[in-house]
Formats: sequence, C-alpha cells, structure tokens
Amino acid sequence: MNPSIDSGTGVVLFAHGSRDPLWRLPIDAVAQAMTTQWPSLSVAVAFLELTQPDLPSTVEQMMKQGLSHVRIVPMFLGVGRHAREDLPEIVSGLTEAYPQMRFELVPAIGEHPAMTSLMADIAAGQMVNQIDK
Repeated sequence: MNPSIDSGTGVVLFAHGSRDPLWRLPIDAVAQAMTTQWPSLSVAVAFLELTQPDLPSTVEQMMKQGLSHVRIVPMFLGVGRHAREDLPEIVSGLTEAYPQMRFELVPAIGEHPAMTSLMADIAAGQMVNQIDK
C-alpha cells in the first residue's frame, strides 16, 4: 500500500455527473481498480450533479466508517468553474460540518503529468498493443 494512505484515509473520486447512466462507468471502473489493488483502502465515488451519490452523502458514509481523512480526487481533465469554484466551496462546507475530519483536495486528475503522458501515448497509438492484450 502507498505509505501516504493509512487505514483512516478514504479516497473519493469526484466527477461531474450525467443524466446518462452509462456515463459513470469509467469512474466506477477506476474505483474498482483501486479497490482491487488496495483492498483495505476505502474508495468511493461522488458527483456534483445529475448522478448519485453527491459528495456530502459520500463523506457522511465515510465518517460513519470511522475514517478521519478524506482525499478528494477531481476526475476532471481540465480545471473549469466546477473544479476551481464549486468543488472548493463544497469542501469548505464539509470542513465546517465535519471539523473532526481532515479533507485533502488534490488537483484535477487531468493536471497530473503522468495523465498527460498517458493520454499522449494513447492518442499516438502507443498503448494499442498493451490495451488489446
């Protein structure tokens, strides 16, 4: 397990949401992959709108599990208004509502250099053979 993740930490994959129920499948797949790789890690998904659960409901469930640290990972490729304004405002409200918990809001997943590199490889066709296997 990653040394920065302890038993009191939960990870929330936070995405926008959609009316299309199939839209959430990639986010759920990431959560499942994390659970498979780190079985003792509490991983959940939450959405800004149009899809359930929302972030406050997810955090409440994590608190009931006894977690004291929640790492929120915005599953956005770019940083628009939702990542820049809406999400920090929600996290601020959660910090007030749950002072016993520590909230860590990390940068949007699309800003990570590894993601940029991976997307470039995929777009260039470099990952085709690995994905097909």
